[in-house]
Amino acid sequence: MAVQKEEELYQPIKTFYEKKGYIVKSEVMHCDIVAVKENETIIVELKKTFNLALLLQGVERLRLTDKVVLAVERNRKKSGAHNQRFSDLAELCRMLGIGLMTVTLFKTKPALVEMLCEPGELPVRHARVKQKAKLLREFRERSGDYNVGGSNGRKLVTAYREKSLKLALLIREEGPVSPSQAARATGNARCGEFLRNNYYGWFERISRGQYGLRKEGEAALIEYASVIENWKR
Repeated sequence: MAVQKEEELYQPIKTFYEKKGYIVKSEVMHCDIVAVKENETIIVELKKTFNLALLLQGVERLRLTDKVVLAVERNRKKSGAHNQRFSDLAELCRMLGIGLMTVTLFKTKPALVEMLCEPGELPVRHARVKQKAKLLREFRERSGDYNVGGSNGRKLVTAYREKSLKLALLIREEGPVSPSQAARATGNARCGEFLRNNYYGWFERISRGQYGLRKEGEAALIEYASVIENWKR
C-alpha cells in the first residue's frame, strides 16, 4: 500500500523504537523523529522514497549524533524503481555510517518495519579482486582511447573488438587463414574461438580449418579505419 504522506511512516517507527525501550518524540529541532534511551540518541529522517535530499539530510544530522537512520517506504509494487535496490542503498548508507530502515504498510495487518543496516555498521562488500583484474586487463589490452565517456547507443571499441579487427585485417591482407596461423600472426591465442564464435558476424568458414572474411568484416575495417591507422602510428 503506497503512502500518501511521510507522516504515515511515523507511528510504525515510533512503535518499533518504543518496543526497544526508547522514549520517542517527533519534530525536535527539525528532526523528524528523535529516540532516546539512557545516553543513546537516535535521529530518524523520513521520506516516501530514497533520494539525494534524504541522504544529505542524514549526513547533516551526523553533526548532532553518530546514530542517524533514514527511513523510507518499501512499496513492493514499484518493481522497476531504484528504491527497490535496497541492498545497494544499505551499502551506501553503511559507507556513510548511517542506518537504513524500511516500512511496509498493509491494509489489514500491522506495518512491517525492517532494519536494513544499523548506524555505524561496517560495509559488507569487499573489493572484487577478479572484477578489478578484468578491468585492468581490458584497460591494458586497448591500444588507445577510441570511445567517448558517457556516450550511449554507440559501438564501443573494446579489446575484443580490436582483436577482431586485427584478425579481419590479417585475412584481408593474407587471405584465408587457419586458427593456428592467425594466432601466430596476431599474438592472440584465442583466434580459434574468435573465428568459430564469430560474435560480430565478420568471418566465415570456407573449408575445413580455413576462415575468410565476410562483407561485414570488410565494412568493419572501413568503419574503424582510424583505429587501424593508430596501430600503424
